[in-house]
Amino acid sequence: MSLAQSVLAVNNDLPIRTDRPVHSGKVRSVYWLTEADSRRLIEEKGYDVAPDAPLAIMVISDRISAFDCIWHGEDGLNGVPGKGAALNAISNHWFGLFREKGLADSHIVDIPHPFVWIVQKARPVMIEAICRQYITGSMWRAYTKGEREFCGITLPEGLQKDQKLPELLMTPSTKGILRGIPGVPEADDVNITRANIADNFEAFGFRSEADIAQYEKLLKEGFGVISDALAELDQVFVDTKFEFGYVTDASGNEKLIYMDEVGTPDSSRIWDGPAYRDGKVIEKSKEGFRQLLLNHFPDPDILLNKERMDEREALARDNALPTEVLMDVSRTYLGIAEKVVGHKIELSENPKAEIIEILRDQYGLID
Repeated sequence: MSLAQSVLAVNNDLPIRTDRPVHSGKVRSVYWLTEADSRRLIEEKGYDVAPDAPLAIMVISDRISAFDCIWHGEDGLNGVPGKGAALNAISNHWFGLFREKGLADSHIVDIPHPFVWIVQKARPVMIEAICRQYITGSMWRAYTKGEREFCGITLPEGLQKDQKLPELLMTPSTKGILRGIPGVPEADDVNITRANIADNFEAFGFRSEADIAQYEKLLKEGFGVISDALAELDQVFVDTKFEFGYVTDASGNEKLIYMDEVGTPDSSRIWDGPAYRDGKVIEKSKEGFRQLLLNHFPDPDILLNKERMDEREALARDNALPTEVLMDVSRTYLGIAEKVVGHKIELSENPKAEIIEILRDQYGLID
C-alpha cells in the first residue's frame, strides 16, 4: 500500500448507521447515532451517562489544517502519516491523567480504535479557553505593536520574545460568532475579559456564575498537569486551548467536563527543553508547520490577514506541498506522541477498513 493510501484523509464516508447528516470539521467527522443505537450501547457497555444521552462516533483524520485551510502534498498525499493516531493518543493520555488526579471527566465514553472516540453530546461553553505561560505568537505580535492589555490583563513593559511570563495567563476568546453580548464584537475568535464572561455568563453557556471559577480552576489545573508531565520529559508547555461543556451522568448529575482535545500539537505550542535553554525554539507542535508556510510563500500576509481569505483558500487548494514537508510534520507529531505516551505509536496500513470491522463486529453500528 502506498504512503498516500495509508493516510486517512476522507473520514466522512464511513457506513456508520445514522439518521442525521455527518458533521465534518477540519480534522474530525462526527456521526450522531440513532436514538435506538445510543440507548443500546449505553445499556450494553455500561457507560456512565444518562440512559437517553445522545452518542456520536467521532473519527479523526490525518488532514492538516493551518490558517483555517486544509493543506495537501504532492503525489496524492492528502494528510500527514500518523497525525490522527498521534493526536488521539496524546489526548487520551491527558484525559486519563485528568481523571486519575480528580480534575474532571471528558466527553469520551469509549475508544474502539486509535482513530475513533465514542462521545456523549455535551452542551458546550462558548469559550476558547486559552492559557499562556510564555509570550509568543499572536500575543507577541500584538505586544511589539504596543498593545499591553490582553483580555483585561495588563502586561509589564520590557518583555522579550519567547520569555516566560510573570504568571500563567488565561486569555479567553469567543468560540464561534456570539450575538447580542454587550461589549463583545460579533466575530469569531474575539478576545474577551473575565468581566465580559461574568456579566453575561448565561450567553456563554455557563449554568451559574460559580461555574466560571470552576472552569478557571479546571483550566489552570489541566494546564499544570500537562506542563509538569512535559517538564519531566524536558519539554516546555508554552500555551494551549481547552474547551469545556456540560454533560449528565447516569445518576442524573450535571457536571462541567473537558471536551474536544487537550494538550495536542494541534491545540498547543510545545518546545524542546534543551534547545530553549540554548536560546533556540524548536517547535514540537503545529506551530512549526505554520512557520514553514509563512516562509514558503512569498506573501505571508495572505495567511495572516483575515480579509484575504479567498486568496488564502486558493493558495491551499492550488499548491501541493513537498512530500518531505508533510513527512517532517509526521515526525514531529509521532515524536512528541511517543514521548508523552511512553511507547511507539503503531500505524495501520488501512485504518478505514479496521474501523469498519470493529464498529460492525463489536458495536453493531454498520449493517
